Amino acid sequence: MRMAAKVGLGCEPAVGSLTVAASRKRDYRVSNRLHEGKKPLYAVAFNFLDSRYYDVFATVGGTRVTVYRCLEGGVVTVLQAYVDEDKDESFYTLSWACNVDGTPFLVAGGSNGIIRVINAGGEKLHKSFVGHGDSINEIRTQALKPSLVISASKDESVRLWNVQTGICILIFAGAGGHRNEVLSVDFHPSDIYRIASCGMDNTVKIWSMKEFWTYVEKSFTWTDLPSKFPTKYVQFPVFTASVHSNYVDCNRWLGDFILSKSVDSEIVLWEPKTKEQSPGEGSVDILQKYPVPECDIWFIKFSCDFHYNAVAIGNREGKIFVWELQSSPPVLIASIHFLRLSHAQCKSPVRQTAMSFDGSTILSCCEDGSIWRWDVVP
Repeated sequence: MRMAAKVGLGCEPAVGSLTVAASRKRDYRVSNRLHEGKKPLYAVAFNFLDSRYYDVFATVGGTRVTVYRCLEGGVVTVLQAYVDEDKDESFYTLSWACNVDGTPFLVAGGSNGIIRVINAGGEKLHKSFVGHGDSINEIRTQALKPSLVISASKDESVRLWNVQTGICILIFAGAGGHRNEVLSVDFHPSDIYRIASCGMDNTVKIWSMKEFWTYVEKSFTWTDLPSKFPTKYVQFPVFTASVHSNYVDCNRWLGDFILSKSVDSEIVLWEPKTKEQSPGEGSVDILQKYPVPECDIWFIKFSCDFHYNAVAIGNREGKIFVWELQSSPPVLIASIHFLRLSHAQCKSPVRQTAMSFDGSTILSCCEDGSIWRWDVVP
């Protein structure tokens, strides 16, 4: 029997204060505001895969995938846009990836369950992946092998894809899988075999690809049709954690720790302690909690800078909270909202944020179709 890991007794987490620490305070000012249209924007992401494009970001919403560049002085310029052929599509997520030759790709998915791989160099559709039985809630890229992406779906599964060959390599679902929508998924930053997923069953699951890695390698040399590839099912996670009592809609690895956020208006930093001899079992140490007021609606995702020094998250009132990750107890280093910055228009829910490589710029995409750019005041 596989038991969900429970929080260890006697492990009191350090809880952050919502008072901005004067010694570590960072002032951000709004430097630009764009409005794509009436469709909600659900995702925004900087390109961290190629140093030439660290100032390039993309957004998705409705049928559009749009690529921008951040210039000095708060200027934001449009580089390209892709409009999906399916007029009923509504994109929820995107991730930057690349071909083995370094060609930049944008991988997007949404309500129709089809993954679009867009060649951002050639400005054209590269491939479409069909396999999920329902909408796609998140796509993430393996930074150590950026031709590999993973997708989380409403169909209760997670799938691993090769964007170069179009192959679905692994499906994480089955007897030990999620029992409701999978809302978020992430690759471990250094252990190439591990991923973490979370969803509407209130759990976070850690999976290992180690025993299936030969199939991952085979996907790069496969010459037959992608549909003939021997896709494998991974039915049991190595660990299941019940850290939250409600939907978990975003999780990210912080080294071997995990940051996860639920609709309980907080981000939790915790350590999974697995038992090598008993797969699926273990315990959890909750280390820190980062309160996020008015963040009690689902599908609000946080972001970090490249080095994971800080985390930024919006809420349903259009505010953004920036927490320092390398401190204990947790330190709030910025609280960005329309009252302090005199922008009364910024009241729409912030669905996702994106922090630049060094954390000096924060982007927020909102439900009213707007994009806000905030820059650190020198």
